[in-house]
Amino acid sequence: MITRKTPLKKIIELGGECRQCGSCCSFGSGYLVDEDIPRIADFLGISEKELKEKYLEKIHMYGKEIFKPLQKKKGKQYGECIFLKGKKCSIHKVKPLNCRIGTCNEHGEEISVWFALNYFVDEKNPQSIRDWKVYLDLGGRNIEGGKLDELVPNKTRLRRILNYEVL
Repeated sequence: MITRKTPLKKIIELGGECRQCGSCCSFGSGYLVDEDIPRIADFLGISEKELKEKYLEKIHMYGKEIFKPLQKKKGKQYGECIFLKGKKCSIHKVKPLNCRIGTCNEHGEEISVWFALNYFVDEKNPQSIRDWKVYLDLGGRNIEGGKLDELVPNKTRLRRILNYEVL
């Protein structure tokens, strides 16, 4: 069972090997964590600034600014990742952590939730908690450690966050 506290090493193991079928990458791209950016830039032989300008877009999610690879057809919510060449990832050796752990297996959905909880949802950021609540209210999958009262155990603070009394 995957929980918020499952170690990254175990998550990588459960994610298994990518089949490099191009399926995931044909309908979007993964999200980058901070350590992905220098690794990918170095692999491509470009600066981090150039990587961000040419290949990445900044989005807002869970009260944070997050980078993700552009889609080949700009302006579309879903589409081929800019790094997909044919059916292969052109940066497979250094692909983002989100892509490395998010393989197409029986653990995929739980791993996606684990990733969001460990890299995006910030219990100290009230907007992050409110965004997570919206995700849950819309029927989003959850894992142990991701309930609102687990993230913010102080009931008064949680109520104040959800009522926008804490910005």
